[in-house]
Amino acid sequence: MPDTPLHPSIGTAPVVVPALQQWRNDGGTMALRDGFTVSWGDESLAETARTLLGEIAELTGLSGTARAAGGSPATAGGIELVLDPSMDLGAVPATAAGEGYVLEVGDGVVLAARTGTGVFWGTRTLLQMLLAPGDLPRGRAVDWPNYPVRGFMLDVGRRFSRPEFLADLIRYLAWFKLNTFMVHLNDNEIAKDTGRSWSEAQSAFRLASENPALAGLAATDGSYTRTEWDALEDLAARHHVSLVPEIDVPAHSRALIAWRLELGLNGGDSDMLDLSRPESTELVKELFTEFVPWFRGPQVNFGADEYSKDHHSEYRTFFNTISAHLQSLGKQPVAWGSLAAMANGAPNPAADFDRTPVICSWNNDWYSGRAAVADGYQVVNTNDVLLYIVPFADYYHGGPLDGRALFDHWEPHVFGDGEDLEPGHPQLLGAASALWNDLVLLDYDEHTMFSMIEPAFGVLAQKMWRGVVPKLDYGTFLDGARSVSAWPGRTFLP
Repeated sequence: MPDTPLHPSIGTAPVVVPALQQWRNDGGTMALRDGFTVSWGDESLAETARTLLGEIAELTGLSGTARAAGGSPATAGGIELVLDPSMDLGAVPATAAGEGYVLEVGDGVVLAARTGTGVFWGTRTLLQMLLAPGDLPRGRAVDWPNYPVRGFMLDVGRRFSRPEFLADLIRYLAWFKLNTFMVHLNDNEIAKDTGRSWSEAQSAFRLASENPALAGLAATDGSYTRTEWDALEDLAARHHVSLVPEIDVPAHSRALIAWRLELGLNGGDSDMLDLSRPESTELVKELFTEFVPWFRGPQVNFGADEYSKDHHSEYRTFFNTISAHLQSLGKQPVAWGSLAAMANGAPNPAADFDRTPVICSWNNDWYSGRAAVADGYQVVNTNDVLLYIVPFADYYHGGPLDGRALFDHWEPHVFGDGEDLEPGHPQLLGAASALWNDLVLLDYDEHTMFSMIEPAFGVLAQKMWRGVVPKLDYGTFLDGARSVSAWPGRTFLP
């Protein structure tokens, strides 16, 4: 029987979020019962197998055992994890090679992929299938993501989040096959919005180094030690989520200026570094030299947004210098898109700028996705109007994102304002939503943040992985999302 596209509206495919790319229904069911086995052929899958075993017990109450396959055939009623770098996934996009998988349910379950990441995503699908009433439907899924970057960003610079919350967010992202967690590690109060002076403004740098040269930089109201950050990196690796840490410079840098007042614009009365002083750039280089060894993922964000337009030449030199420095440390730079605004009327915004950084296109005026790809950059859609939550603000979204609007009208190529790219544009890596804690003087916590993140998270995952499913309406999608809302492993969130 040939593979047929998923069509959940007619009830033939398992309900999972994000939806499967392909499902072939073979008829009948297969029962998973106490005493089942999870086996693996490649030793690199042992940890995934043991994790899956514990998660099945947590979500269903079923107990089993994990063991190496040792060349023996899959056990009837059991689960086999297979790593096959040469397996043929059929006529599928290039993204399938790194993250695609095949899940077959017959007398047992066989979950195969070219990579460990693909196998892990397949275990998320299997777990969601097990949440449905009854036994597993027999059939074959072939699944892959439309885009390689599927993410979420949390601002911990303005409001500290406990490591336990970040750990649960890693598990939550992985549940929906989101693979990129951006962590914004320094920022400050927007003084002009509160009427307070820069000397009064709250600011924070959230990494605590034991280097005496950095004594006094880490925030006293919450920061992450190397041990705590290592634990997050370990957890992220097990869940195939890449952490993208951000040290935001040369604007949003009040924490650095409060620590080294002489390096701020206007004699320190600012949240922008004075880039006319070589010491400012040297300090930033020293910070990345110190902290990049903490960061295991391939990318590091250096911010580069919303700097003074009157200092274009110094900004360009800084942008290129820090980009080159991160590359020398083995990382691909990431920056918030600002070049159109920073050109300050110049005809070629990206002239003489390094094209290496990935651009997060957050605002169509500062630097739209269309402008960035025209200038040669790879782009992640982080559009503020569509994807930003600012708790309790009267701009962007003061609460949850508009799930219905996202479901009906948005995909990663949609930036709005006539700035959309073509679906699957080769320079469009994907998208990420964000929660910004601009309103630093309000009283709320991580549980409040999660209550605002959660309602549209499944929709975002759906659009980043699969996109539109024909004849699937928003109400039906929400019903399905509720049925798979019990995700495993949480320790902080209820």
